[in-house]
Amino acid sequence: MTSIRRWLFGWLIFGFAAASAIAGYAIFRTAHEEASELFDYELHAVAVSLPPGMAATDALAQGPAMQDLSDDRIAIDIWDAQGRLVYRSIRSPNIVRLAEGFRTIERDEKHWRVFGLRQPDRFVQVAQPVSVREALALRLALRTLWPLGILLPLTVALVLIVVTRGLAPIRALSRMLSTRSLDALEPVRLAGRVPVEMLPLIEALNDLLSRLSAASSAQRTFVADAAHELRSPLTALKLQLQAAERNGTLKAEGTTLARIEERLNRIIRLVQQLLALAREDAESTGAALARVSLRRIAEQAVSDFSLLAEEKSIDLGLEIAPPAQEGDTFDILGEPQALSVLLNNLLDNAIKHTPNAGRVDLVLRRDGTCVSVQVTDTGPGIPESEIPRVSDRFYRGMETQGEGSGLGLAIVSRVASRHGAQLSLRNNADGRGLTVTVSPFRPATGA
Repeated sequence: MTSIRRWLFGWLIFGFAAASAIAGYAIFRTAHEEASELFDYELHAVAVSLPPGMAATDALAQGPAMQDLSDDRIAIDIWDAQGRLVYRSIRSPNIVRLAEGFRTIERDEKHWRVFGLRQPDRFVQVAQPVSVREALALRLALRTLWPLGILLPLTVALVLIVVTRGLAPIRALSRMLSTRSLDALEPVRLAGRVPVEMLPLIEALNDLLSRLSAASSAQRTFVADAAHELRSPLTALKLQLQAAERNGTLKAEGTTLARIEERLNRIIRLVQQLLALAREDAESTGAALARVSLRRIAEQAVSDFSLLAEEKSIDLGLEIAPPAQEGDTFDILGEPQALSVLLNNLLDNAIKHTPNAGRVDLVLRRDGTCVSVQVTDTGPGIPESEIPRVSDRFYRGMETQGEGSGLGLAIVSRVASRHGAQLSLRNNADGRGLTVTVSPFRPATGA
């Protein structure tokens, strides 16, 4: 995967390093050449500054006075007008007399830079080892490069800072999109000034989100309209079927009528769940929630399903788990209608899958300021492999018995998500039944 950050870092640092290397080499060569010219000037200056008296000596001068003029870096030879050698420094390489001017020679496997100067009464020849010149020139050239050595790491640090700051809006956009809810389709807006280069991307993204929002809204509207349009004729058909059965105009076996009514009830239940799911999908995750009493809604749900539980001799009850008090109203931030749908679906599923003479408990818990709801039954439970999928829409387990559309837990999960809670399922430790938990609900202020 290509990274813009690594690509910019790599090429900018490589470019600065290459440019610094080229500049350093050019500076080094220039400094080296200037140092060589300086040393040539030094040889010329030494030759010109030698005292005239040195040429009048008939013997080789080796006294202390001459040692100041001929150290280990410079060798001096002087010939008189008759061509006789009248002076030679102690460490002279025994170079023969050469022509005037500068030249580089090799003597005893060592290179020398030699300068000859003809004067009216003598000939002066000054020589210097090339190795000495190169060492001094290298030292001077390297001294000119130290600012570049400091500039390069500073430039690399500046590149890191600039690239990091320059890509900050992209990272901010990535974080914003990664933390967004799946249902959040409002336009993207970054805090602060947005770089001009990112405006086309953000505009295209917002246009895509707008089109997705329109398509999603159209889909929800279609499902809601279809469910609403189907609910009325199905209810009317059921009433007509019951009326015809009572007045004798519908003649059929009892089992046939029972099957027709059972399937008609299933279709009506499916339409009602589709309508509830469409209504929940139409609500935004951040919709305004009001203070409601979860206990009052739970009491109403238990009351509504008491007759259905009695038909199967199921012990249905509402429990307040310690340390909550009996008078606790469990006030939370929520939407009453949606919470009623949540509890109704949980109780409906539990009662349907609990055998006769079983038990279903709706338990309210408080852990500090957090409130949770549990529905525990004594039914067959759910295979562990199917628990991650049972909240998917229209999913029904392989061992599911009776009528159902596979939308009940999907609706519960959607309502829980809108209230900032999560749905979790686990089989009971004794191997009998299932416990469904929805938590945590946001407490109302002062709850």
